[in-house]
Amino acid sequence: MFDKNDAIAYAEWFSDKTAQTYRLPTEVEWEYAARSGTETEYPWGNEIGKNLANCGWCGSEWSNKRTAPVGSFSANAFGLYDTVGNVWEWTSSTGNKKDAVVRGGAWNFASSLARASTRLILAPDFRANYIGFRLMSER
Repeated sequence: MFDKNDAIAYAEWFSDKTAQTYRLPTEVEWEYAARSGTETEYPWGNEIGKNLANCGWCGSEWSNKRTAPVGSFSANAFGLYDTVGNVWEWTSSTGNKKDAVVRGGAWNFASSLARASTRLILAPDFRANYIGFRLMSER
């Protein structure tokens, strides 16, 4: 389990290891990547459908049970997996200067929250098995 500070520390470590700059995306960057350039609620359209994401009551074998392995669902048009559902993802954005923002929904949250537009504000030191992170490259 990772809190926001762990995710930032990992990005710094990975940047040093690879000699490239990696970081958490802002909310705006995260949402653009999650939607894969579309304006729909989900990368595939405006309906959650069945077995298209890992979220509560979404019809997948992992719904309400656990995180699904990466690649269990189709990638979006940018080639990114699990941009809605599976785990909430830390962003570099803050809610009110001291809080942190996660995006995208998770396997144990209602399907109505598994959308590219959904945001949740948490303490930056919050940890749970339904929160993760995705790094972006500064290339």
